Amino acid sequence: MYRGTQHSPATGERIFARNGGGKLAQVDKKLHHLTIHEAGKLLKGGELSPVELTQAFLDRIAETDDRLHSFITLLSVEAMSEARAAEAEIRGGRYRGPLHGIPIALKDLYDTAGVRTTAGSRVDFDRVPTEDSTPTARLKEAGAILLGKLAMHEFALGGPDWTTPFEPARNPWNLDHITGGSSSGSASAVSSGQAMGALGSCTGGSIRGPASLCGIVGLKPTYGRVSRSGVVTLSWSQDHVGPMT
Repeated sequence: MYRGTQHSPATGERIFARNGGGKLAQVDKKLHHLTIHEAGKLLKGGELSPVELTQAFLDRIAETDDRLHSFITLLSVEAMSEARAAEAEIRGGRYRGPLHGIPIALKDLYDTAGVRTTAGSRVDFDRVPTEDSTPTARLKEAGAILLGKLAMHEFALGGPDWTTPFEPARNPWNLDHITGGSSSGSASAVSSGQAMGALGSCTGGSIRGPASLCGIVGLKPTYGRVSRSGVVTLSWSQDHVGPMT
């Protein structure tokens, strides 16, 4: 007998179940609803390929983002290249740690070398940084797979704006409800299974608010605990970098 069955947003589709011994019944669980911890164990043990996992998330994005608008820039080709590199490293015994091979995404105010960083604004629509932000670089060093850049409220301030070039991200639980902000795309992507985790940013609730409204977890770390170098600034004395899972 299985127990612990959960359901995915909107569809009610069964996504996994646990047997009486508490072990995951892999056949019943969609890859895009594994936790980072669960996926990391499978990747480390060679039971799951970073390529297979990344492709599952790209497929999920293709299925859902025409309604959710979580992504501003999708990096499908780059993500698959990173996944193949991660697979080769893990198979070769060069496992970097719990984020190695994990597909994540970034709020679009984290600089990414060679990839535009818009801050959700027409003003920076074509801005392409030459260097990664420190958080971006650290995630890459840890072996995380970057799926793309996520929607946000313009310059991380205010509510959803229909005058920018980008559709506001939608709440996967109810498309008529808001995600909260300003880390709107981060919350929508993680909640809907488009990414295993994401970085948001918080000045006055921009991680915790969207996480709460979309049914996920967001953390505002101690000020200065995580470097903001290369992260678009709203308030230098109040901005925080933090994860959403």
